[in-house]
Amino acid sequence: MSPVPERITKFIKKHHLLSLATIGDDGLWCFSCFYKYIPEENIFIITSDYNTRHIHNIINKSNQVAGTIALETKIIGKIRGIQFTGEINKLNGEKLAKAKAAYSKRFPVSKLLEATYWSITPAMFKMTDNRLGFGKKLYWTPE
Repeated sequence: MSPVPERITKFIKKHHLLSLATIGDDGLWCFSCFYKYIPEENIFIITSDYNTRHIHNIINKSNQVAGTIALETKIIGKIRGIQFTGEINKLNGEKLAKAKAAYSKRFPVSKLLEATYWSITPAMFKMTDNRLGFGKKLYWTPE
């Protein structure tokens, strides 16, 4: 697998909120959530409960997701953001313990919550970085 470019991983690590889209029998659904990115494994860790529409979509229809992480700015020359696709799966066993430790280090309040942990394995990244020139795109896929 080819490594994710450093410009992309640095951007991801500087932020903490992503938006994901899922699909279910009743159509598309988007949601936002906090995340912890683990670059060595190229995975995002999120928490979400079973009683949410997006988790119902993931369990009952498809575990394929599309997401974004964006820098909020009105200055066109500073626009940066990531779009990605991937697969989301519930964590358990040793992977769950490792994910909880990493997530709670980033978000200590999570230690107080009973949460279900999920990992998102990206299949592709597309980064827009207007600081490199208007509309400049960087791409990554595993191959």
